[in-house]
Formats: sequence, structure tokens, C-alpha cells
Amino acid sequence: MPRILINDGVHPEGLARLEKAGFEVVTTRIPQEELPTKLNSFDVICVRSATKVRKDLIDLCPNLKVIARGGVGLDNIDVDHAISKGIKVINTPAASSDAVAELAIAHMFAISRSLHSSNQMMPDIGDSEFNRLKKAFSGGVQLKGKTLGIIGFGRIGQAVARMGLGLGMNIMPVDLAFDEMKIDVNIFKIKDASLSVTIKTDKMEDMLKNSDYITIHIPFKSGNKAIIGADEFAKMKDGVRVINTSRGGAIDEDALLAALKSNKVAAAGLDVFVNEPTPRKELLEHPNISLTPHIGASTGEAQRNIGLELADKIMAHFEGE
Repeated sequence: MPRILINDGVHPEGLARLEKAGFEVVTTRIPQEELPTKLNSFDVICVRSATKVRKDLIDLCPNLKVIARGGVGLDNIDVDHAISKGIKVINTPAASSDAVAELAIAHMFAISRSLHSSNQMMPDIGDSEFNRLKKAFSGGVQLKGKTLGIIGFGRIGQAVARMGLGLGMNIMPVDLAFDEMKIDVNIFKIKDASLSVTIKTDKMEDMLKNSDYITIHIPFKSGNKAIIGADEFAKMKDGVRVINTSRGGAIDEDALLAALKSNKVAAAGLDVFVNEPTPRKELLEHPNISLTPHIGASTGEAQRNIGLELADKIMAHFEGE
């Protein structure tokens, strides 16, 4: 049976599924510098974001048949080169959609009601300056009735739209691949309670001009031009709030700081950063930015789904040989 190297970890249920199917699975991590001499003894490598599978490594591993990425982004894999060598590249775009979408919505709530700031300050001075904090954080806004711009209307963008619809938001998605998309909003555990809504996509400029909140959910490779930069900020309405749970660099960080300084942007929610794992201090210390350390897909449910989806796709590949 094929040998599988799980180099960045996988949920126990995904591991158990592979082992039950008869695969030989190795979970002891091989350091990046040792992979050139050790990876060729495996048929499959499963990675997250820590392990890099680049052209030089691929060329040294003619026995490699599958590169499996637990997650959505493939920026740590030279995908085109792998495919040119006949290697199957797998990721798990469906597994963590709801988890990432929920985090984006959580940032929207945080920067609408200053939760990130009050949670920091209440333990320090809440007992002595309660009334001052109450006054400082009483100027919040509600999501209901606001316009939510979504850049990228794939699985995660659609999940954000479902949640936004449930909150009473107006949805303005931007996606070059779709003119419209049917969104099914199911009421959890209530029989036959569902709503189907067809949402038309909008032009980028219209979305930028009209949105109260803008969130990014499209693939982004490091080194590419930012999806939101100074030009895009200039087209937004004053007081807009922006969220990035996609990839660091999708929002130009210099342009974001300038837009926050000018009050063009009222607040931002960031889960990803250009210089991970050492984000710039100006972002970390800014009072109007809600921060999380790249945890979009880091829920127990999402990790279980990722592990099972990886296992199923690997099994399906070898069943088809």
C-alpha cells in the first residue's frame, strides 16, 4: 500500500480513516532540510502551511504521487510544476468555509462595538474608570441594515453571505467567475425551514463605493499586487470597516494604516499579516484594529472536516489507479 507522510499534523479521525483503509501512515515530522533525502520513500506528503513543497524538492522525489494540503491556500506548493510532473495536488476548500466565515463575522462584531478594546481595558481599569469606558465605547454601530461587500464569492464568500443575510445585511459580492449565485440559508435543526436567495454580483467600483463593511475571500499569492490598496481605499465611503481573513498582503498594510489615520477606514479586523509570524507593530498596537493570529480554520470542527476530506481525497485517488 502507498506510504503517506503526515508532516504538519492531521485530525485523528482523518488519520484513523487512512490507516483503516490500509495505508502506511508516518506522523513523525521530517524537518524541511531533511526532506530532499527522505521524502522520495513516500507516495504522499500531507502538509499545512509550515512545510514547503517547492520545485527543487519535487524534482528530487520521482516516486511522489500526491501532495495534499490541509486547508485552502496552496502558496507553499509549486502547484504547476507538481502537475507537470504528474503529481496530484489536493486541498480541502470545503472543510473550513464556515469556520473562516464565522471569524470574519466575529471581527465585524468586534470592530462595530469596540469589543477588542473593551476586552483589553476592562480588566485593567474597569473597576476604577467604568463610566469613562462606558462613554468611550458607547458609539457602536449595528450590522443590521448595513451593506456588506464580499470580494470573492466562492465557498467562504458564500458562507459569509449566508451569515450576513441572517443578520439583515445587504450583500454586494464581487467575483469575476459568477454573474449571480443562489444562496441556500438553512435554519439549523428546524425541519423544512430554509430560504433560497439569488444574489447578483456587482462591479468592484460599485461595491467599494457603497459598502459599510468589506471582507476578502479570494486566493492571494505573496508578492502579487494587493487587492485593496490606496486606490481602492480612496473609492470607499468614509468610515468603512474592512476585514481580511484571506492572506497577508491582500490588503496593503501601509495603505490601511494611512486610511485608518485619515478616518477613511473606521476600523479593521485582521487574521493574516504580511510578515507572519512577526506582524508589524503598528498593526498590533493600533486601537482600531481587531486582531487574531491566523486562526481562520482553527476550530475543532474545521480540523476534523479537513482531516476527513484529505483522507477521502487521497483514498479516491488511489482507488482510481
